[in-house]
Amino acid sequence: MFPDSPPCVLKVQVERITYYNEEDHYTIAKVKIDGRNSLVTAVGTLYSVVPGELLRIEGDWTVHPRYGEQFRITSYETLLPATVKGIERYLGSGMIKGIGPVMAKRLVAQFGELTLDIIDADIERLHDVPGIGEKRIEMIKGAWDEQKEVRNVMVFLQGNGVSPAYAAKIYRFYGNDAVRIVRDNPYRLAVDIFGIGFLTADRIAGNLGIEKEAPFRIETGILYVLGQLAEEGHLFFPYEELVEKAGDVLEVPPSKIPPALASLSAGGKIVIEHGPFMAAPAEDHETGFVYLASLYSAEEGIAQAISRLTLYPKQMAIVNIDEALRSPCEDGQIIFSEKQLDAVRASTEQKVLVITGGPGTGKTTIIKGIIRVAARSGQKVLCAAPTGRAAKRMTEATGIESRTIHRLLEYNPRELSSGTGFKRNESNPVEAGLVIIDEASMIDAPLMHYLLKAVPVEATLVLVGDIDQLPSVGPGNVLKDIIGSGCVHTVRLSDIFRQSQESTIVVNAHRINGGRMPVFEGGRDFVFIEEDDPERVLDHIIKLSTDIIPSRFGFRPLDDIQILTPMHRGVVGVSNINVRLQEVLNRSRDSVSRSGRVFKTADKVIQTRNNYEKDVYNGDIGRIVRIDREMQEAGVDFDGRVVTYDFNELDELILAYAISVHKSQGSEYPAVIIPVLTQHYLLLQRNLVYTAVTRGKKLVYMVGTKKALSIAIRNDKMRRRYSLLKDRLKQAIGNR
Repeated sequence: MFPDSPPCVLKVQVERITYYNEEDHYTIAKVKIDGRNSLVTAVGTLYSVVPGELLRIEGDWTVHPRYGEQFRITSYETLLPATVKGIERYLGSGMIKGIGPVMAKRLVAQFGELTLDIIDADIERLHDVPGIGEKRIEMIKGAWDEQKEVRNVMVFLQGNGVSPAYAAKIYRFYGNDAVRIVRDNPYRLAVDIFGIGFLTADRIAGNLGIEKEAPFRIETGILYVLGQLAEEGHLFFPYEELVEKAGDVLEVPPSKIPPALASLSAGGKIVIEHGPFMAAPAEDHETGFVYLASLYSAEEGIAQAISRLTLYPKQMAIVNIDEALRSPCEDGQIIFSEKQLDAVRASTEQKVLVITGGPGTGKTTIIKGIIRVAARSGQKVLCAAPTGRAAKRMTEATGIESRTIHRLLEYNPRELSSGTGFKRNESNPVEAGLVIIDEASMIDAPLMHYLLKAVPVEATLVLVGDIDQLPSVGPGNVLKDIIGSGCVHTVRLSDIFRQSQESTIVVNAHRINGGRMPVFEGGRDFVFIEEDDPERVLDHIIKLSTDIIPSRFGFRPLDDIQILTPMHRGVVGVSNINVRLQEVLNRSRDSVSRSGRVFKTADKVIQTRNNYEKDVYNGDIGRIVRIDREMQEAGVDFDGRVVTYDFNELDELILAYAISVHKSQGSEYPAVIIPVLTQHYLLLQRNLVYTAVTRGKKLVYMVGTKKALSIAIRNDKMRRRYSLLKDRLKQAIGNR
């Protein structure tokens, strides 16, 4: 029998985590209780506890109709272990930098139950342990002191939904002032600490007694709402709609929003546009378009920079284009179509040129031709792309070294004289007569602004991309707006070249883009498997990844095959597919658990945010090559460059056996597998399926229903993104 007089308090040791929800931290854990032979199931909100941790939990006993006896946790406290075995497991778990499983065993063998007391109060005695030198003792002391302070921070934050991993980040960012700063202004967390958003900061603020209608809460909340809208792609939001939305999110009367907007505008944090694009008079402050100040600067800056480029006279030596293109090169003789020749000629006549078209339409051939003509005229050529993989492909295709845009602009977090960290800007432009940017449809407004500031006015800028793909992950729809303005010379490519017509992938991509169903008969490189049950779709995906595709086509599961799915949740969502494929494809026992995720050596992972310090960017895919518990570090190989992550930084990574279609932009994979089900109907759009299919270089498998595919292909309505770039370009250039 179990106690029936709740609440009760138990001291338990966590043995394993059987379930963890990253959003609300709901956890199902197996715990050991003194006096019980079998493990007990404990359920409740636990913030990233790890096996081996000792907890004091409070709650009550319940009986689940299906799973039986459980202890329901209402609150808990992390304790230091008291037994020799518990101490060894605690220290060996990687909690203290400088101590791993081997060193933990040595320490406990030397000091027994006094080990933690000695580390805390008499650390010099660690010299008595074989293999410990002065440097390691200093490391252990620093880590132990930090852990003590983190525990103090956790006592303060635990009841407010902040995990231990974030407590460590908060301490590292604010140091010993962490509790004071958070108490004074918890909303700083949403700005300063990656992973802690406004909602968590707002919950802390509420617990600290900050009123819902406090002016600085409303102002911070408005910035949060505008930030969320920017993540949806909007550069601005209509005033009236923002008032309503912010009022709903912040749960305050709409009348409280305009004064906060006026204060933010006066402080330069937002811009309310009342210019020539508005029908309402400028003095009407209840209307307008509301921008975050940085996004207003980006949109206005793009228009002005393109205007400056187009105004500056073209400077280029006269070149016989036909002769330049006929000259011998490593590729042999390239035959250019008339449309391609027109594009190459345009690069000698225009200051800004856009080349757009789908797969197999000859964009790469045009780039090669433009580079050859520029070389003949003595121009220095720089090539770049938004992602490392796209830049690598560009290098392979053109023979010219290509870089990411961030590397082209020489990003350096210590070089903040420009306010952005980019060394290259209007005061220090790149040195080139011709700048070619591939995959330009991926570039959001802020990055395009930084790029254009660094292009010298005498240079020619060529933007190459496919505007029918998904728009940039970040705010804006820059390439489409530039083309739509009619102010920049644009070459549209639509004809598929003969060699590309042999690829069913290319043919079907164009069929999808034209609103027609793909063809499946006779195409060895494009296969559709009909299945409407999500569980069986997942089974097909696993079998294709691990058996069918490797055995039939020789592709390697981890290096060559990529699953692309529209959704994050659900049976065939990113999260679930990753867990299943990790189980099947990675048998490594060398692992670390953080924020409910398990990472193993050899795992395929993807970066989820731009980390300028590490020179790793949102969407970069790598492989975990080492996990060091003593140093609490993991090494991730990104295309031959190993980047070190502290364990507390692992929330920047997720598994990448499966990724979202959005994350795949700018990359190509030998083989892709795409689930398409009616359960995805909210996300089924033509440009999403088109983007997914065009990621496959040699093989595409679709698994799902043709009904779902048909729904997606018929849905060509792109979600509107609020932007005035097209209008600003017309105003800056079109009226000259």
